[in-house]
Amino acid sequence: MDEAGPILVAVDGSQNSDRAVHHAIKLAKLVPGTVLHLLNVQPSVGGVVTMFVPKSNIDSYHRDEGDKALTSAVKICADSGVRAERHISVGRAGPVVSEFAKRLGCRTIVMGTRGHSGIGGVLLGSVAQDVIAHAEVPVCLVK
Repeated sequence: MDEAGPILVAVDGSQNSDRAVHHAIKLAKLVPGTVLHLLNVQPSVGGVVTMFVPKSNIDSYHRDEGDKALTSAVKICADSGVRAERHISVGRAGPVVSEFAKRLGCRTIVMGTRGHSGIGGVLLGSVAQDVIAHAEVPVCLVK
């Protein structure tokens, strides 16, 4: 892999996600100066909840949960000396990850094959399928 460009790593704070970060670091080290973009996508809180809970509280909740999910990935990158930028977004993972990769000019997306997403306990396996369906760049799944 000698192509320049950042790498997007979809993370959820799980051990599988951390393995994906380690793999992305190996890829990043193949091309000096590569930046990893660590993205956590929080599921949107909708429906009746938004009628009773202020938007600022929901935003704060998403930010706090996103920060928790990014903690280990940020530390792994810092310990490895690879530059990483952190991002938190809200929505359905497939379209959000794909849009981030496109907007940031990422050459690939790296993610784990299973994990957790918090609300609903959705497995990352289905999220991986959703990302693959929407991505316009190669997706590397790490077991």
